[in-house]
Amino acid sequence: MDSLYDISCFAAGLAGNIFALALFLSPVTTFKRILKAKSTEKFDGLPYLFSLLNCLICLWYGLPWVADGRLLVATVNGTGTVFQLAYICLFIFYADSRKTRMKMIWLLVLVACGFALISHTSLTFFDQPLRQQFVGAVSMASLISMFASPLAVMGVVIRTESVEFMPFYLSLSTFLMSSSFALYGFLLRDFFIYFPNGLGVILGAMQLALYAYYSRRWRGHDSSEPLLLA
Repeated sequence: MDSLYDISCFAAGLAGNIFALALFLSPVTTFKRILKAKSTEKFDGLPYLFSLLNCLICLWYGLPWVADGRLLVATVNGTGTVFQLAYICLFIFYADSRKTRMKMIWLLVLVACGFALISHTSLTFFDQPLRQQFVGAVSMASLISMFASPLAVMGVVIRTESVEFMPFYLSLSTFLMSSSFALYGFLLRDFFIYFPNGLGVILGAMQLALYAYYSRRWRGHDSSEPLLLA
């Protein structure tokens, strides 16, 4: 039974890592356009900074001195951290003005300081199990805010009756990744993992339902990739 349980946990976590990779790769189309134009044009870099902070916090939660046995949480968010840093560096390099470049740099420093404060606080002021509870609560709040961000896009879909700004495969990847990590957290009996990802499942299902309903009314247009889907 223990072997079956371990295999089930690993399979769910591995699936979540694979589906998350599809989300991390989603801005590639946007950055191909930026590289071609050699300018960030009117794109906004803030979503990458928020995503970086989220990945850093969740990576910290997955490390053994915070929450033992959560390695697959650490791997997926470690990968996400690398991707977000790469996107942010490209955004800074191709920023369309010095003001935008300096703003991104200072916000990146702020993100680093914020993460340093959280990690330092968790190590200095908390022992187990309070350390896991503290970091878990912060990571859960961060995840919920990230999962809630597509609500604005869903509002656009309803107002315009068009799925142009909500590509199907990104919505599907969000749903599958959230489902995998919700199961992973449930098997580990980790509220800080299964609760926010459970909300992600609900929001992902809502996106897919909207796509199914409004895609019948929307034909003949190319899907536009969003800057970032969280």
